[in-house]
Amino acid sequence: MDTCAICQLHLDPQAQERYEIQRSELWVLRHHPDPAPLPGWLLLDSLRHCSGPMDFTEAEASGWGSAMRDASDLVKQITGCERVYAIAFGEGAQHLHLHLIPRHLNDPASKAWAVADLYRAMDRGDRAAADPDAVAAMVQRCRALISVPD
Repeated sequence: MDTCAICQLHLDPQAQERYEIQRSELWVLRHHPDPAPLPGWLLLDSLRHCSGPMDFTEAEASGWGSAMRDASDLVKQITGCERVYAIAFGEGAQHLHLHLIPRHLNDPASKAWAVADLYRAMDRGDRAAADPDAVAAMVQRCRALISVPD
């Protein structure tokens, strides 16, 4: 769709080079674009424009669980976090983009809904965004981990 920010990101060669980790026939796994609230804040998008699971094809419905599991495991591997929050609202862009957020249990700022406050504080300028070099390093690390065969 011409007006969908996520579809446009998927077509942008610079965004692909900078943030995209993996693309399949159904999903795009990418790092949150700069400014990112936290290093390792990944997003799992449907490649096809759809607003959420209620619009999935049979293939998307069958692959969703393993795609989420694998992407969440990757967040845990690259950040060393103990938990991974998965949040999707679909209001900013009505194209499925699941936020996979690293949760470090020793960091109260990332506890439960407080993680949304991290995002708001960054948007207001009250909190620094993740260092773009750290984001680039996370993307490279993800790509290296994914390219290693099981």
